[in-house]
Amino acid sequence: MDKTPYRQAVSALPPRLREAALALPEPLQNRTEEVRLRAGWPMTAVLGADELPLGETPVSPGDLEQLLELASRASVHAVLPQLRRGYLSLEGGHRLGLCGTVSLEDGEVRTLRRLSSAAIRVARQVPGAAGEVLPGLCREGVLRSTLILAPPGLGKTTLLRDLIRCVSEGEGAVPLRVGLADERGEVAALAQGLPQLAVGRRTDVLEGCSKARGLLLLLRSMNPQVLAMDEITEPEDIAALESAAGCGVTLLATAHGERREDLRRRPLYRSLPQFMEKLVLIHRQEGIRTYQVEELL
Repeated sequence: MDKTPYRQAVSALPPRLREAALALPEPLQNRTEEVRLRAGWPMTAVLGADELPLGETPVSPGDLEQLLELASRASVHAVLPQLRRGYLSLEGGHRLGLCGTVSLEDGEVRTLRRLSSAAIRVARQVPGAAGEVLPGLCREGVLRSTLILAPPGLGKTTLLRDLIRCVSEGEGAVPLRVGLADERGEVAALAQGLPQLAVGRRTDVLEGCSKARGLLLLLRSMNPQVLAMDEITEPEDIAALESAAGCGVTLLATAHGERREDLRRRPLYRSLPQFMEKLVLIHRQEGIRTYQVEELL
């Protein structure tokens, strides 16, 4: 079975939509970042700034319900904790985002119903993605604590994954033990205990619990030299990173933002320069990703 990232990601689609998605020419499949479904409109493929139609038949609400049924393996109840956050993690590290009518209980999201749209984000492994920036993140060959900052969709997770792999394998840097708090299973994509995406032989992965809790569990149980997490979103994430930094552990993390000034403007990020040493900014210019390394401390 062809297991290209695109084909694996669209395998969760209902048969009619899957057929339309697979009709996209392979060169365009290889460039597709997301597949979008909106009730009442044809499905589309997102390629950078472009959004191409996949067929002409509009997506129906029933298509979206069937997509959820397939993605959850006919067990929506089992994935409710993820569904409450508006997304599901798919096999291979792909991510299914969902929109619809929110059902609240005691002020908290209980579930989503009457689905209106969905987005499948295609997870891709890019070996060598870290090669350009890794030398600037090391001192005498040893990785320093690094924050990757970029808007959504510019490859923060891809770069993070390859940095983890390089450090874990000793490829371009001194080999170190890495503890990865992979809350949503998007970085390593464990299946039966085995990472489906390469994160290196010296990497220990903890999946399924909050990033903050995962970092501290890894710190206590696995004696990591590096701790990694994707997407700082909560004050608890900051507290866990700061606690780990106080124990002498090197940190790798990503956050949403466009420029260095965002670290000052957003209260959640303001303390990061106190314990992160390096900053990687990702930009897209004329469809090409560029990386900029700066000192934070």
